Amino acid sequence: VKFGWIKGVLVRCMLNIWGVMLFIRLSWIVGQAGIGLSVLVIGMATVVTTITGLSTSAIATNGFVRGGGAYYLISRSLGPEFGGAIGLIFAFANAVAVAMYVVGFAETVVELLKENGTLMVDEMNDIRIIGAITVVILLGISVAGMEWEAKAQIVLLVILIIAIGDFVIGTFIPLDSKKPKGFFGYKAEIFTENFGPDFRHGETFFSVFAIFFPAATGILAGANISGDLADPQSAIPKGTLLAILITTLVYVGIAVSVGSCVVRDATGNVNNTIVTELTNCTTAACKLNYDFSSCQTECHYGLMNNFQVMSMVSGFAPLISAGIFSATLSSALASLVSAPKIFQALCKDNIYPGFQMFAKGYGKNNEPLRGYLLTFLIALGFILIAELNVIAPIISNFFLASYALINFSVFHASLAKSPGWRPAFKYYNMWISLVGAILCCIVMFVINWWAALLTYVIVLGLYIYVTYKKPDVNWGSSTQALTYLNALQHSIRLSGVEDHVKNFRPQCLIMTGAPNARPALLHLVHAFTKNVGLMICGHVHMGPRRQAMKELSTDLAKYQRWLIKNKMKAFYAPVHAEDLRDGGQYLMQAAGLGRMRPNTLVVGFKKNWRQGDMRDVETYINLFHDAFDVQYGVVVIRLKEGLDISHLQGQDSKTPSSPLNLADQRLLDASTQFQKKQGKSNIDVWWLFDDGGLTLLIPYLLTTKKKWKDCKIRVFIGGKINRIDHDRRAMATLLSKFRIDFSDIMVLGDINTKPKKENIAAFEEMIEPFRLHEDDKEQEVADKMKEDEPWRITDNELELYKTKTYRQIRLNELLKEHSSTANIIVMSLPVARKGAVSSALYMAWLEALSKDLPPILLVRGNHQSVLTFY
Repeated sequence: VKFGWIKGVLVRCMLNIWGVMLFIRLSWIVGQAGIGLSVLVIGMATVVTTITGLSTSAIATNGFVRGGGAYYLISRSLGPEFGGAIGLIFAFANAVAVAMYVVGFAETVVELLKENGTLMVDEMNDIRIIGAITVVILLGISVAGMEWEAKAQIVLLVILIIAIGDFVIGTFIPLDSKKPKGFFGYKAEIFTENFGPDFRHGETFFSVFAIFFPAATGILAGANISGDLADPQSAIPKGTLLAILITTLVYVGIAVSVGSCVVRDATGNVNNTIVTELTNCTTAACKLNYDFSSCQTECHYGLMNNFQVMSMVSGFAPLISAGIFSATLSSALASLVSAPKIFQALCKDNIYPGFQMFAKGYGKNNEPLRGYLLTFLIALGFILIAELNVIAPIISNFFLASYALINFSVFHASLAKSPGWRPAFKYYNMWISLVGAILCCIVMFVINWWAALLTYVIVLGLYIYVTYKKPDVNWGSSTQALTYLNALQHSIRLSGVEDHVKNFRPQCLIMTGAPNARPALLHLVHAFTKNVGLMICGHVHMGPRRQAMKELSTDLAKYQRWLIKNKMKAFYAPVHAEDLRDGGQYLMQAAGLGRMRPNTLVVGFKKNWRQGDMRDVETYINLFHDAFDVQYGVVVIRLKEGLDISHLQGQDSKTPSSPLNLADQRLLDASTQFQKKQGKSNIDVWWLFDDGGLTLLIPYLLTTKKKWKDCKIRVFIGGKINRIDHDRRAMATLLSKFRIDFSDIMVLGDINTKPKKENIAAFEEMIEPFRLHEDDKEQEVADKMKEDEPWRITDNELELYKTKTYRQIRLNELLKEHSSTANIIVMSLPVARKGAVSSALYMAWLEALSKDLPPILLVRGNHQSVLTFY
C-alpha cells in the first residue's frame, strides 16, 4: 500500500505537529508571555521548521529515499560521519518524545481523576503509574503491527479537528458558571491586559520557547515514512509545507482567542463577585465585576495556574479530553514506531559495530523488536521524570540538532557543486539553509546552554569516532564532493605560485613496479616524502598491448587501495610502454599535475646486471640520462640483500609453504627494516661534490621523522691532508648556516690514494666479460662489434678513466672502514657523460662503489639549489 500526499504526508504531519502542547500548554504560554510574545514564539518556531521543511524537500527530491527518514536523508547526503551521529540523536529524541506525549496523556488523566477525587497516591506518582501502564500498552500495540495505524490516522485527525472546533465554539458562549474560573468571553480589556508578558516562577521568553518548540517538531513525519509514499518527490514538499502553514495558523488563532477571553488568575470561587465599588482594583477581572486580588498567594484557575484551560473554555469538555488523548497517543505511537526503525536503519549500515545486534528484524515486515525494547526502556526512564516542562526542552535540543544538520547538509551539497546534487524541488536556497542551520544552533544555546554544549560534544565525538574508524561505506556524499573541489581549487591556486628554493620539496617518482613488490624502496622514500612532498609509484607494463591495458585498469584500483590501506601517502601511476626506458620517459614527462610534479627519479639498484641481457643495462643507464635531460635529480637505492620480493609474495614470512632458502629469508627481513624504529645510530652523508644540496636535504628530512629522530647525521668530505682542520671548520660553518644538525664532520685526506691491489684485481676480473679488447683485433672486426654491442668497454676508455675507476674502488674501501655500522649511507652518485662512458663500465663503477655495505642511497641533484642560508 503506497500513500498519496494527503494521507501519507499532510495528515501525518498535522497529527504529529498538533500534539500535547496545543491543548495543555498553549494557554499557559500565553499567560506567561502574553499574546504578542506568544505569537513571536510561534513565529520563531515556524521560521525554523519552514526552512527545515524546504531543506528536507530538497534532499528528499534528490533521488530515491528509502526507510530511515531523517537519518537516511542526512547520512546519504553528508556521509556516514554526520549521518551516524544524527541517526543516534534522532532515534534518541524520538524515544524521549514518546515519554513526552505519554506524560501529557497521563497529566490529563490525573487531572480528570483529581476532579472526581479519585487520586491513587499523589499527582506526581499517579502520572508515573499511568504513564508506565500506557507505554507498556503502546509497546504491545506497536509490536503487534502497523497495518491499522495508517487507517487510525484519519480518524484521529478528525477527532482533533472536532476538538479544536469545540474550543472555538466554546469561546463564543461565556457561561456565568465559568466566570469565577476566569473565562469571560471576548473582551477588549482582557486582550489589552494579556497582550504584554508577565513571566513568573523564573520563566523567560526562551524557556517558554523551549517548552513550545516540540509542538512544532512533527514536520519530518512524512519524510520518515518516505519508503511508503507513492511519489515522495512531490508528496513530501507539498504535504510538509502545507501542514506547517495550517498548524501555524491554528496555533496563532488559538493563542490570540484564548488570550482575549481568559484572565491570568482566577480563584474559581463564586463568592468573589464585586458587590461594592473597589477603588484600588484595576485588573480586567475587576472591570468585569470579579475580584481575584486574593490570587497574590495561590490560585488554581486562569491561564497561569490551570493547564486544562482549553477544556474549561470549550463547549463540551470531554471532547477536548478526547482530542488530547488522540493527539498524545497517536504521536506517542508514531514516535515509538519511528525510533526503532531509524535505529535499525542506522545499525544496518554498520557505522557503529557495537550496535550490530539491533539490526536484526523479525517477521515478514522486518520489525526491529530489539529496538522497540530499547526505545521502551528509554521512554520509561523519562516518563519517571513526570514533568512535561522538564522533558520538553530536552527534546527541543535534540530535534534542533537534527534540523541544524538537515539544513547544513543542503548548504554543504550546494557548496560542493556536485553534479549529482540536482533536487527536483527548486524552491530552496543554500544560504537560507545555512541561516536555518545557524538559527537552530543559536536557539539550542539559548534554550539551555549546557544541554546544547553536551549535544555538540556528543555529535563531535561520534563524528570523530566515525572519521577515525572509516566504515566501509560509499554513498557518494557531499563530503566527498567537497574534498574533490578543495583539492582542485588548491591545485589551481598552487599553479600560480612561483618556485622558491626555501619551499623546495623532494617530489619523487619511484620506479617501483607493483608497489608491494619492493617494500624497502617504498618505505625508505616514504620516510622522507611523507607530509613533505609528492610520491608517485611508477609501474611500467610491458608486453602485448591488449593484455597490458586490462591489467592497467585492475591494478590502478587495487594498488591505490593497497597504498592507502598501508598508510602510504603516495599515488600509483601505471603506464604501458615498449620498454622500461620509454615507460620511464612517459612518466617523467607526464606524471603529476601543475606544481605537483616529480622532480626526483628514484630507482633501485640493478642487482642482476651481470647475469641478464646487457641491453637491459643499457636501458637502465639511459634512464638516468633521460632524467638529467628533463632536469630531474636521481637517487639510486641499494640494499645488499636486494629489493624485489615479488617472487616471495604468495608466502608470508610467518608461515612459508616451503622453508625459504637463506638468501630469500634475508631478503624478506631486509624488506621490512625501514618500517621499524631506527634507534640511536648514524646516517652517514658522503658529500663529495656539490649537486645543489639534495644529498644533504634527504638525510635532514629523514631525521625529522618519528622513526628516525634518534639518528645522528655524520658528514664526510674529501680534503687535502695539510688543510684538514680548515676544511672541517669551513664545512661546520656552512652546515650551521644551512641550520642542519650534525654530530660529526670527517675530512678524508686519503681519498685520492691508490686502492689495494687485490681490489683492483677483483674489479678487472668483474669487467673482463664486457671488454672489447680492440687492440688485439682487426680494425673492422672491432668496429663491427662496437656497433652491434655498444655497451662494451674499449681499452681506450679504460685507460682514459683509470683515475675515476680507482676512485670508486677506493671510496668503497673508505666506506667499509668508516660507515660499515651506519643505518644508512647517503652518498653522491658518480655521473658519466652521455656517450663518453659505456654502460658496462658505468655499471661496474656503481657496483664497485656500493658493494657489501649497509643500505646506501646514491644521490645526484639536478644542480638546482635546494638549500638556502635564508
